[in-house]
Amino acid sequence: MSGVPLHPAVPLAALPLSRHARARMQQRGISRRALDCLLDWGREAHAGRGNTVVYFDKPAHKRMGIELPGCRRPELDCLRKLYAVLSSEGDVVTVGHRYRRIGRPS
Repeated sequence: MSGVPLHPAVPLAALPLSRHARARMQQRGISRRALDCLLDWGREAHAGRGNTVVYFDKPAHKRMGIELPGCRRPELDCLRKLYAVLSSEGDVVTVGHRYRRIGRPS
């Protein structure tokens, strides 16, 4: 994704969150700031049914560490396994912590 926000015309604070996404963020201890970092620096992959999954791969995680020198390593490592699912309209459907690799098309 090259460090460009997914939806540059929409401020991240205004990016629509579904009720489900807000509930999952609260249940899973994911802050809005963490979600903003994910959406700014994460990698996109097709998730089926018109949805997109955004996650950190190694290059995106490294790029974020370089561009945010004030962040400490433990803070960055906490973000590494986050993912978000976006609808085709760009709304955040759900967020969570990855426990498995995200399959990419070959």
